[in-house]
Amino acid sequence: MTDPHDPDTEARPYPVHWEADVVLRDGGIAHIRPIGPDDAGRLVDFYEKVSDESKYYRFFAPYPRLSDRDVHRFTHHDYDDRVGLAATVGGEFIATVRYDRTDEHGRAASGPAGTTAEVAFLVQDAHQGRGVASALLEHIAAVARERGILHFTADVLPANAKMVKVFTDAGYTQRRSFADGVVHLDLDLEPTAASVQVMRSREHRAEARSMQRLLRPRSVAVIGTGRRPGGVGRALLRNIAAGGFTGQLFAVNRSFAPGTALDGVPGFRSVREITDAGHSVDLAVVAVPAEHVPQAVDDCGEAGVRGLVVVAAGYSETGPEGRERQRELVRQARGHGMRLIGPNAFGVLNTSPAVRLNASLSPGMPHHGRLGLFTQSGSIGIALLSGLHRRGTGPATFVSAGNRADVSGNDLLQFWQDDPDTDAVLMYLESFGNPRKFTRLARRTAAAKPVVVVKGALHSGSVPAGHAVPVTRIPDSTVSALFRQAGVIRVDTVTELLDTGLFLALQPLPAGDRIAVLGNSESLGLLTYDAALTAGLRPAAPLDLTTSATPADFAAALTTALADPATDAVVVTAIPRVTSDAPDPAAGPNGGFGGESAPGEGDDPALADALRRAAATGTKPVTVVHLALDAFADRLVAPGAPGARIPAYRAPDRAVHSLAEAAGYARWRASSADPGRVPEYDDIQEAAAAEDVRCLLPPGSPPEGVTLSDEDAAGLLARYGITVPAALPAPDADAAAVAATAIGYPVALKTTAPHLRHRPDLGAVRLDLADEGDLRRAYAELTARLGGPAELRPVVQAMAPRGVDTVVRAGVDPAAGAVLSFGLAGPASELLGDLAHRLVPATDRDAAELVRGIRAAPLLFGWRGAEPVDTRALEELLLRVSMLADDLPEVVAVVLDPVVVAPRGLTVLSARVRLAPPPARTDLGPRALSSF
Repeated sequence: MTDPHDPDTEARPYPVHWEADVVLRDGGIAHIRPIGPDDAGRLVDFYEKVSDESKYYRFFAPYPRLSDRDVHRFTHHDYDDRVGLAATVGGEFIATVRYDRTDEHGRAASGPAGTTAEVAFLVQDAHQGRGVASALLEHIAAVARERGILHFTADVLPANAKMVKVFTDAGYTQRRSFADGVVHLDLDLEPTAASVQVMRSREHRAEARSMQRLLRPRSVAVIGTGRRPGGVGRALLRNIAAGGFTGQLFAVNRSFAPGTALDGVPGFRSVREITDAGHSVDLAVVAVPAEHVPQAVDDCGEAGVRGLVVVAAGYSETGPEGRERQRELVRQARGHGMRLIGPNAFGVLNTSPAVRLNASLSPGMPHHGRLGLFTQSGSIGIALLSGLHRRGTGPATFVSAGNRADVSGNDLLQFWQDDPDTDAVLMYLESFGNPRKFTRLARRTAAAKPVVVVKGALHSGSVPAGHAVPVTRIPDSTVSALFRQAGVIRVDTVTELLDTGLFLALQPLPAGDRIAVLGNSESLGLLTYDAALTAGLRPAAPLDLTTSATPADFAAALTTALADPATDAVVVTAIPRVTSDAPDPAAGPNGGFGGESAPGEGDDPALADALRRAAATGTKPVTVVHLALDAFADRLVAPGAPGARIPAYRAPDRAVHSLAEAAGYARWRASSADPGRVPEYDDIQEAAAAEDVRCLLPPGSPPEGVTLSDEDAAGLLARYGITVPAALPAPDADAAAVAATAIGYPVALKTTAPHLRHRPDLGAVRLDLADEGDLRRAYAELTARLGGPAELRPVVQAMAPRGVDTVVRAGVDPAAGAVLSFGLAGPASELLGDLAHRLVPATDRDAAELVRGIRAAPLLFGWRGAEPVDTRALEELLLRVSMLADDLPEVVAVVLDPVVVAPRGLTVLSARVRLAPPPARTDLGPRALSSF
């Protein structure tokens, strides 16, 4: 134990892992780091900028300046009993926090390490109200827990209401008392549901605000605008100006002379020159070569710019040197308190009439829409914008993040969740930096508005090299489980992303899966009917209006279908109308299809108008399948025309797939209000199980962990009420007979050799052995056919009641956490991958959905006259395994195979458990931006 009274006590090494970048309440960035001996000058400068009132609140007495002894004491720490952290912007201190470990009597600890510490803050007055103290409290509490400190105490003057609020709003269990004119606070540092909720709410507000500063700037500077037409910087300037940006726009080039204007935009040699002229810059778009970017970023930081879009290439996508250049770019931008989109970014868009920002390489301003659009790929971004434009709509906001060095899809989810201009979110993702956080944010956003995702780069090694945030590789089945549990709509292609997004942006959610199909083509109606069945919907028989149907006929049929209480959605099919007039060869390639009401190729304005007006009479979704009516489809989605805007598709499967995705999301949304509960079982012995794990996985165990023996695995599972019948070893036929007599006939004889485990198809399992004669014959056949006893390792086990063989697994994915899986034993899961997954902890609703989520689920519910099995017992087993995996993070793998589920009860015939040091959890610590 070090002596806290000796400022020269030898300290631990500088704890680099305590450094973090955090987003503050106003969306700015601060860097939090330990204070060290080299910070004496910074501390003195910081203290001089603090008001006398704030100093009085900190020291309870006038304290105009720090003595040399104070400076030494506050900058020399042992990083154990004494720790100081600083929040910095631009390398300068804006706030500090310090704790000193005390003993149980409140004195500085000089004996055995105490578990209590006294904590105190000081925040520069100019930065008060930004949430700096709250962020520092989260980080100093995490440091304290790491050093074995469980409680904080603080004495605060009653007039210092802001600091009292910092402590009381943190969500920690606390006690408050008042004596001698001082408020005394005691905080337990163990995270609580309330403290985690407070932290995440603050994170949400701060990160959403930081995105708002990027997407709704009042002024923009384009750095790197050449005098001559051409070049990226000049194109960006032109795009912003042509898009009608409502704020101030500036061009920046260090070669500009005073008073320069470029295409009517005032030009300056630097951003600092802009601010010196009395203007402010919210967003800087950096289009200079990579070697000149650092100078531009410093210039922006000194000028108070709030955010950057770096379109310059030459970073991680180019190799190790570029990767290091990219890390330095992020450090530099965050050090100045700025968020960064890019580098190698395509740009950002905001089509709101109040903003009209096209700070991207898209040559035209897209239509104004109500979609939030994020992509990690510029080329995919171009395809998405083009596809939306062709369909008569566009994004509300769009971000193409390039190398995703700082701003990611998680940040945009924080913004879009509460953005009143965004009705649905579309995302193209190639990698995950923080899957747990993505799941949490996506679930919260999906509870308010749909989130549709295409996950690209499914195969290992195919993620673009430019992504700076460490890429987390997750099995695709786990990705699907993450999405499903979070309510994310996962589609497979960019076309499906647009199809589904268009439907969700224009139409209400269906209340169910009952579909009406009507139109003027019997064949197209039948194709649509078949597609709906394939998609899992319940279509009614198609209503054929015949090819001579008029717009009035369509409108009447649609109005009737929408009013039908047995209909949840309507699909209209349309082909060019047949008129009584003979085709006119001069009418063009359509031969006059469409008659007098079709002045343009593939057009039918009267039909489009009729359908839009009819759709507006109901509150149910309507979609259209059309052939050879492209202009008609454009009229259905055109803004400003009377009636509802209706999405239209060229093929039945595309329309129906979008409708089915919307129906599935509506079901999830309805159930998300009641996600279920994690039940309590009185027979679970959590503390005893934790002690078992400590004994079975002692300190110094190998990182890969240990696989438990059958006996130890059964013992650990028994702590959670999971019984595994004993399997007695049978090294020879006589031993097998003795074991069978002890168990009682009938018995099963099976091998435990890894290559033959659970292979009844190879004869490695013999069941229903009624007596010793059957047993000895089976033993002889087994060893003669498959190998000797030493190789096979036979065991004898009691027969389980007949039922359906299933498999239950729980495994820890380093990125996603513990995942619970279920399927049928054997080829169904192993060969065909028919498994369902849920993240741990699973609720009773999750368990029920797991059992019903596999394709072979009918076998559990009485398929073809069989007796249904005890699914309630199966769901309870899944919940118990989930609890074990959640309570004991060292349990990194559990495999129960087979689990025989009978009409009444179930039997776990085999269990394997592996223990290992658990991977670090990155989602429970204090708020921090991703490292780079």
